[in-house]
Amino acid sequence: MWITPEEVLLANALWVSERANPFFILQRRKGHGKGGGITGLLVGTMDVVLDSSARVAPYRILHQTGDSQIFCSIACGSSRKEITEHWEWLETNLLQTLSIFDNNEDITTFVKGKISGIIAEENKSKAALEDEDSGKFREAELKMRKLFGMPGEEKLVNYYSCSYWKGRVPRQGWVYLSVNHLCFYSLLLGKEVTLVVQWTEVTRLEKNATLLFPESVRVSTRHTEHYFSMFLNVNDTFKLMEQLATIAMRQLLDNEGFAADHSLPKACKTLKNVSALKRDLDARAKNERYRALFRLTQDERLDGHTDCTLWTPFAKMHIVGQLFVSNNYICFCSREEDLCQLIIPLREVSIVEKADSSSVLPCPVSISTKNKMTFLFANLKDRDFLVQRISDFLQRTPESGHSGSPSPSTTPLSSSLPTPTGAAGEPSQRRHYSPSLPTATQSLLRIYQKDAPEEHGPKATKEKMKEESWNIHFLEFGRGVCMYRTSKTRELVLNGIPESLRGELWLLFSGAQNEMDTHPGYYAERVEQAMGRCTLATEEIERDLHRSMPEHHAFQNEMGIAALRRVLTAYACRNPGIGYCQAMNIVTSVLLLYCTEEEAFWLLVALCERMLPDYYNTRVVGALVDQGVFEELTRACLPFLYEHMQELGVISTISLSWFLTLFLSVMPFDSAVLLVDCFFYEGIKVIFQVALAVLHANMDTLLDCNDEGEAMTILGRYLDNVVNKQTVSPPIPHLHALLTSGDEPPPQIDVFQLIKSSCEKFGSLRADVIEQMRFHQRLKVIQSLEDTAKRSVVRAIMTDSAFSIEELEELYVHFKAKHIMSCYWGASTTAAERHDPSLPYLEQYRIDLGQFCQLFGALGTWLCGTHTATLAARLFRLLDMNKDGLINFKEFVTGLSGMYHGDMTEKLKLLYNLHLPPALCPEEAESALEATQFFTDDTPQGEEVKEAEDALGSGDAEEKKEVKDYKYYLRMWAMENEPKKETIKDLRRMNQEQFIELCKTLYNMFSEDPLEQELYHAIATVASLLLRIGEVGKKFTNNGANKPTDTTNAQAPAPAAELLQPEKEEPNGESSSGQSLVCRALAEAQLETPPQQTSDEEVKDDTSVSSYSMVSTGSLQCEDIADDTVLIGCAGDQQRRGSILDGDWSITFEQVLASMLTEPPLVDYFEKKGDIQARMAICKMQRKVERQVSLSSDHELAQLST
Repeated sequence: MWITPEEVLLANALWVSERANPFFILQRRKGHGKGGGITGLLVGTMDVVLDSSARVAPYRILHQTGDSQIFCSIACGSSRKEITEHWEWLETNLLQTLSIFDNNEDITTFVKGKISGIIAEENKSKAALEDEDSGKFREAELKMRKLFGMPGEEKLVNYYSCSYWKGRVPRQGWVYLSVNHLCFYSLLLGKEVTLVVQWTEVTRLEKNATLLFPESVRVSTRHTEHYFSMFLNVNDTFKLMEQLATIAMRQLLDNEGFAADHSLPKACKTLKNVSALKRDLDARAKNERYRALFRLTQDERLDGHTDCTLWTPFAKMHIVGQLFVSNNYICFCSREEDLCQLIIPLREVSIVEKADSSSVLPCPVSISTKNKMTFLFANLKDRDFLVQRISDFLQRTPESGHSGSPSPSTTPLSSSLPTPTGAAGEPSQRRHYSPSLPTATQSLLRIYQKDAPEEHGPKATKEKMKEESWNIHFLEFGRGVCMYRTSKTRELVLNGIPESLRGELWLLFSGAQNEMDTHPGYYAERVEQAMGRCTLATEEIERDLHRSMPEHHAFQNEMGIAALRRVLTAYACRNPGIGYCQAMNIVTSVLLLYCTEEEAFWLLVALCERMLPDYYNTRVVGALVDQGVFEELTRACLPFLYEHMQELGVISTISLSWFLTLFLSVMPFDSAVLLVDCFFYEGIKVIFQVALAVLHANMDTLLDCNDEGEAMTILGRYLDNVVNKQTVSPPIPHLHALLTSGDEPPPQIDVFQLIKSSCEKFGSLRADVIEQMRFHQRLKVIQSLEDTAKRSVVRAIMTDSAFSIEELEELYVHFKAKHIMSCYWGASTTAAERHDPSLPYLEQYRIDLGQFCQLFGALGTWLCGTHTATLAARLFRLLDMNKDGLINFKEFVTGLSGMYHGDMTEKLKLLYNLHLPPALCPEEAESALEATQFFTDDTPQGEEVKEAEDALGSGDAEEKKEVKDYKYYLRMWAMENEPKKETIKDLRRMNQEQFIELCKTLYNMFSEDPLEQELYHAIATVASLLLRIGEVGKKFTNNGANKPTDTTNAQAPAPAAELLQPEKEEPNGESSSGQSLVCRALAEAQLETPPQQTSDEEVKDDTSVSSYSMVSTGSLQCEDIADDTVLIGCAGDQQRRGSILDGDWSITFEQVLASMLTEPPLVDYFEKKGDIQARMAICKMQRKVERQVSLSSDHELAQLST
């Protein structure tokens, strides 16, 4: 390619000149191509270690004038062909022009200007497709694709210099981190090491420092481990690896490929070695931390952050921290944890202005909200730019009808919901949800306690004191979404939220309040959209409705059940990927006790999509991940108990229900709801702390347990007796406690004491540490689920397949790899459309035609050269039963099993079906439509007449028949749905065009067999015999159709077995027997006598296909071709295909099978068992992840990159 002219001081150092003229020199890098010796090895090693561009472009063109020692590089190329094209262009277009100039400086100026103009023109044409990556980085991406054979869709994120430990020897080279692969390349003294690892195969990724591997990164897969060390910045490299592995796990979980974020702001300057994708991933990481810190929605994007101070009126001091600005929020977080946190939605902002600056308060900015709160930020580095950015976001922020100060629980939702209007402008009545419902404006607890007498005991007094404490807090720190969140707020939460404020504060701390305010009317629309539909999710919801807190009086009537149904159904409609999962009903019923329906819906959204990610999907991945984190925390905090519990296998059993229901299913309701208070404020960290505290409190008794049941009983009884002595609600019977209570009531545990103890003993847990542990466990859990899925598929299919368990597992790996590749290398349909988690494992993953053809070419036994793709497409259409263009693993194995493990009859039956519709499409066979009509129109005319006569019957008879046949039709429908095993008698007849296609396939199939010549002669004999049999059937059919007594029934072609039997004499006096007809027909076919009423073209066509044997052109030697042989694929074949074929000619599968059995070479070929292990070994070698070869030529390099 043409490059911007740059000066080169030493033109001949490490380069060899191959061509030259007075103005230009074409050079090749030493060590590239053949030869080179020790110098070439050293230069090649240096290029790899120093990441020289000569590794990608080993050819270049220099410009030189006269006796000047200064050269200019103007072009480079990766191949000799490319650089030769540039050289020829220069000789053709510039040499004559340059000879006119008298001044060398003018020549150099002209050449530089010309080359710069060419580059500018190319860039202009590529402007729409050009990315922001630097030339150096694009060069590295080109190098990666060339070295590892990656397609253009594979995007490089970054590359680093490092050492790869192969055994005990470090190999210095470069690691390339692309979106889907980790690649490493090293070349030292001619020895090349190439490594390719898919991120979806990574099971463990960790950074460690040992004596042998200092500051190293270990990448583990199912079969091996790889160590990389000597990074310049190991932390940045490891963070990027974590991000890419997380994206890969998301592909396995959701089957969604990586999509670059094209809405990122443009970089101020193009960094040398940082790609646009790297900037994208860095921005994603910052966005995720920002959203997690302030509990914001998934679509919120951080615009920037800066250091500043915030004036806190409650403390009368400035707090140092960071200010974050995004498209909808201004947030502040103090540098000291829990000191102060602030979230200001832009919809609540009324004024942003620059305040007067002073030595005490430099560069201040004042932000005022609609509820009369003012926030003063100071020590801002770029105040003007910040104010301008906030103003820009404010202009794009829609006006909100909500106010952040009043309690959401007391604000009627009718004021916030849009009133739908009909065509005439009158409000339309909602069928399932309306603001007039009691649960639309009040929580269930408030509805059922409205008529209860007011209590004046010590518990009620304690509750009043809590409410007063919160009211004082609101006066001092603000109320609503703009409230200052400090350590005092945390103390109040740990002491318990009053029941009257619980719904409001849950919405505030979880971030659900912001999402509800920005989506007015959304819940009502989802309810109307979802209710009345019958789906798998709605069926599961109906089944679990009455299991949701049945002991609470609020769910012992239709009002509570109906509200729960609406909320769960609306969420299943919002998020079909989750739909409904068990335990969601328990959590949602608790939310409805303290919130309205809409508030409970948005709290459920916050739980499922942000606070408990992946908890409630079909495989509860999030809960399994946190279960693994809990085991890791137990090992770190309670090592002796961990070893004993692992022997009993208790931790994995108990923790899943604890996390899925937030202790609501294992602890008395009044106690568990206090844990939910803490969870909404501090997140999952509280659940881990309390779980560890429960194990610590029962350590002594658990260490004495001898089995799992005893340990489960101890923990169950302990949790049953965790009580809330301050609750004002009437006691609710706990079903778990009733089932696990023993003879002696154990001592009661105060829930406040349990929470306090958990914070004191395990309060050192940090959210970022938990997230890091979650990443490690997520790799392990998802890969374990993939292994489970593979075993389930193999168990489900092994009874229907002749493959062994090991073979099926290996086939599943190859099949799944093709499916995963469609996630990131494109396909006709997206992988998400092919993946349905509700289906059984063996039907979840599907591949399209292109991927099936690749697998067929790698694993199939019937390889036919250039004809292989056609045969694979036919088999794909045959296996695609539902005609959706995709096949699942079971269908894939069915096709392979017939080729590998079927007997001769089964293999021939499969091959026969591949040349009949629907496998044979109309484009491949000209008479496919005609054949379809011929074979499907098999209703005798007598039956048609009878049906016509029946249709003329009276109406009364029809009514009686309908009533009488109701159960009959049900039975027939059930019989049709029963799987029927197809026999050879059920196979349709094959016409002439289809038979020709079958012969072509067989000739191509034998082309690489050791017994090629014997097989060719055998199939030629069989083809000639079958053609004559077809002629016999045609003659017999034609003569029989002309009989006077056979005018009402359509005569179908008779099989060969019937043709060879004597026919009874007809009563009309015709005396010719069936045997004589057969003999005459055979004689005519043998003598090639054409029918009387045919044209010359038809005679030529008939003789060319009826009594001649056929072989493919070039498959036999000249002396082996008989005189009566027609060569398939020659010019005569084109003429034959264009002519009209005999539509009456046909044969049956029995005739094909019987003819094949007469030839021993064909019998041996089809009875031979295939070795799929060898095929899979070859396929694995093609995907081999590690190679070490000697690089000495361009040809070898090309082989390595394929």
